[in-house]
Amino acid sequence: MISIAEHRIDAPRVPAAPASERRPEDLRAEVWRIAGAVVDPEIPALSIADLGVLRDIRVDRGAIEIFITPTYSGCPAMNVIAVEITLALAKSGLGPARVTTVLSPAWTTDWMSQEGRRKLKEYGVAPPQNGGGRRALFGIEQINCPRCDSADTAQIAEFGSTSCKALWRCNSCREPFDYFKCH
Repeated sequence: MISIAEHRIDAPRVPAAPASERRPEDLRAEVWRIAGAVVDPEIPALSIADLGVLRDIRVDRGAIEIFITPTYSGCPAMNVIAVEITLALAKSGLGPARVTTVLSPAWTTDWMSQEGRRKLKEYGVAPPQNGGGRRALFGIEQINCPRCDSADTAQIAEFGSTSCKALWRCNSCREPFDYFKCH
């Protein structure tokens, strides 16, 4: 596991049983629920659990460590996500916690939940295609419009509003839309 960043924020604690007094499996489940609910600042319709960015939680004698993986190396949202996780845990009374960003294994759209894919489409972003494979590598994917579901679409630019998305246009409804790229 390659670690590139570590975040820790000590905030006022809400009265709760100290983490060290909880069963590790119960504490881990509660931390997963709270941390997993943190939203992606670039796509606020998705939680980090929906995206598959939340990778693991370890509890050792009450000490909490949360592991997150960026959708892209250098993703600017990762620092904000780490801060939001530590704040959410501190507010719940479970903090402080360490948030560690890991690059290996690299994030893949396969880690995105079906619920996350559904939320993306409702938000107006075409979700990544399953099994894009070699067609995706050569830019010959067929992406349906998230608004009208037409398959008559065309890529406008390799990058959309963020580096993990490409900009597309629907030739039927004429609306531009982001496509969350496979990788």
